[in-house]
Amino acid sequence: MTDNTTRLDHVVLWVRDPLAAARFYEEAVGLEAIGVTEFAAGQVSFPSVRLNEESILDLAPLTMAPRMTMVPGAAESAGHPVNHICLAMPEDRFDALRARLAERSVPVSGISHDLLGARGMARRSFYFRDPDGNVCEVRHYG
Repeated sequence: MTDNTTRLDHVVLWVRDPLAAARFYEEAVGLEAIGVTEFAAGQVSFPSVRLNEESILDLAPLTMAPRMTMVPGAAESAGHPVNHICLAMPEDRFDALRARLAERSVPVSGISHDLLGARGMARRSFYFRDPDGNVCEVRHYG
C-alpha cells in the first residue's frame, strides 16, 4: 500500500458507555474492539473498533467533552448530530450483519438498491442505530 492518497483514519462517536458501545460494535456489527482492556484500566481515554487496516471508530465518552480544547468550541461538539456513518463490506458480511442485528432485536430499515457511493453503485444498503442513537448505514457493492 502506498501512502500518497488521502484516507479516512478515524471517526469519533460520542457514547454514554464506551464499554457497552465497544461490545455492541464487536458482537452485533462484527468489528474488532481495540483498547477495551486499557480503557477499563484507565490507561487510555476511550476504546475503539477497527473497520479495516486503515480506519477505526473511536468510542469517546460524553464525559470527555469538557477536555476537548484543541480548537475553540470543540467541547460543544458532544452530542452534535452527525447524519450517519456508512460501512461498506462484502455481501456475505452484509447478510450476516443483518441477521445478527435481527437476533438482537435491533431495528433496521428496509433495503435500498443501487445507491451511489464512494466505490460506485452499491447493490444494497440498510440503516440501523447503535445503542447511543448513532445512525449507521451498511452497504455492499457488486
